[in-house]
Amino acid sequence: MTTRLLSRWARLFPRCPQAAVAQARMQAPTIHPTDPVAPMSLSWHQLAARNLCQGNELAKMEESPVPYERTELVGLVEKAATPQEVLQLWAEQGGSASDAARCLVQLSLRVTEKGGEGILRDPRFENMLETVNSQVSSVWNGSLVALLRALTMLGLPSDAPLLRSLQNEVLWRIRRLTYRHLTYLVDWVAFQRSRGQENEALTTTLLKQLELRWTELCEPRTISILMSRASLLSPTLMDKLEDKALELAENFSAEDIRRVTFALASQNRRAVPLLRALSYHLNQKPSSELKTPLLLDIAYAYGKLNFHQTQVLQRIAAELLPWLSEMSSFDFTRCAKSLAFLKWLHLPLFEGFAQHYESNSVKYSTLQVCNLLMSFAKLNFQPSKGEEFYPKVHKALEGSFQTLEPFLKTDVVWSLCVLNQAIPDHITSVTKPAFQKKLSGGSVGRIENYRLKLLHISAYGQLEPLGVAAVPTSVLLPAPQRKADSITPLQSGIHTALQSLTNSRTQALRTSVNTVYGWNIDGELVVDSENKPIDLENLKAPHLPGGGGPDALPTGACRIAFVAWEFPNFCLRSKDLLGRFAMQKRQLQLAGFIVVEVPYFEWLELKSDWQKVAYLKDKLGKAVAEDMAK
Repeated sequence: MTTRLLSRWARLFPRCPQAAVAQARMQAPTIHPTDPVAPMSLSWHQLAARNLCQGNELAKMEESPVPYERTELVGLVEKAATPQEVLQLWAEQGGSASDAARCLVQLSLRVTEKGGEGILRDPRFENMLETVNSQVSSVWNGSLVALLRALTMLGLPSDAPLLRSLQNEVLWRIRRLTYRHLTYLVDWVAFQRSRGQENEALTTTLLKQLELRWTELCEPRTISILMSRASLLSPTLMDKLEDKALELAENFSAEDIRRVTFALASQNRRAVPLLRALSYHLNQKPSSELKTPLLLDIAYAYGKLNFHQTQVLQRIAAELLPWLSEMSSFDFTRCAKSLAFLKWLHLPLFEGFAQHYESNSVKYSTLQVCNLLMSFAKLNFQPSKGEEFYPKVHKALEGSFQTLEPFLKTDVVWSLCVLNQAIPDHITSVTKPAFQKKLSGGSVGRIENYRLKLLHISAYGQLEPLGVAAVPTSVLLPAPQRKADSITPLQSGIHTALQSLTNSRTQALRTSVNTVYGWNIDGELVVDSENKPIDLENLKAPHLPGGGGPDALPTGACRIAFVAWEFPNFCLRSKDLLGRFAMQKRQLQLAGFIVVEVPYFEWLELKSDWQKVAYLKDKLGKAVAEDMAK
């Protein structure tokens, strides 16, 4: 209430006659320049005529003790091409501390562009530093912040008297700096902090000002710079920055969108509403703004955050295709890895990746070849010219395969198994007990992941016609003690329907079967020549750890494996299985199973129990018929 009354009074104050009299008295010559109260009174009167809600204008009105005017020297210095020209102009004309500050900022830019040896020992440079140091209180706020950054770029020691003086001056003026100046100051503080040269008093005060004045944020670039320095900011301020970014998303340039998404990815902040808004506005940008590095950064950020936006991914692919010939091997592997994380397979783009490797294989490092292989394997992508692609891959791995880090080596061999390109040497190199001991470190989840991969690799060696001796399960990594995996609604529905299909005969059905190959079967049946389930308790089962019973499979009987394919098992917006599950289907078939696939998109269309039972019975009959036709 008090604030409202004051704001109304402030608007009416200049109009009332008493105000004119008061103003005349305040401007009378009885106020002497030496009176310490006079400047405060004049300043208070000038601010009273504006709305009190316009708090950010205070920083603009008090931006400098002495208003800075652009001088002829500054104009000439901004046109200078080399650091020596800047120094010569200063030596010839000289100037005030504000002029020296602007010259130093321009000098740092020229040194960055052209280089400059011995600048710090140049007498002209030292003269500029002395000029600023002697009149630091008269330097404009913007120049003050820019000068801190410029002197750091020029390599001035952190304990230099001028730098200490500038930091003290900034600390005194920090409440009068605009929010943009505070943002650039955060950028500089973060850089100093990374070098172990942090000014704790300045950092604490700066962060407090950012927290208190966050409502002054009105520029996309300021938001993007702040979010990129989130390690300094509190979670509360980051939440407010995300809200502001969502509010101003329409005004973001493509570069601002890149900065914000990259900042979110670096902090693993999956702000879905903000990402959706940025994706929409990014898709509206013209092609001239969507340069290759920007698109690669966006793809990386989406992959890191597991954020799927099909329209943006299609736009990225369409924009990258014409420029594939100009991309480097690093760009190719980085893009392939990002899209693999997103489970998005764009055939023309990945064919371009494979073609580039075929033509420029000598430019790829071993790590890049490994990343390309793992990306292809995750999406189960087979190049159209595999007979040319894979020989070059094997040749690239020959010299360095044995020196690969153990976990990476296992991933590479597993990927080659997915792509059906592993050779006996690959299999035996990772299934040796001595090698497996190197994979026993890390979290429970990581150990289990690599134990399953070793089981898949071992199964590949046993089931594929490679001539690799079977590797006993006992030598593989032991299964860690952990909670049983939860059953999904799709798996539960299949179990219930199979019980109805077998008339609840428990001896004729197995569910949630863990095989020695590392794969899980949702339902197992053995059917006779008329597709009727038979008891399987006493039948041999080489896929089980115990081997099953003593009886052989009856003549004409078939072993059936029901496998549920959930939504995450497929490529994005596709009915194509990811590489892991394509290998599961292939290995189960090689192990003697007829695989009955139950994808989620077909199961969801079934409403009643009898429809589900009829569906499984029909799928079973078709699978057996197809197997007999082969």
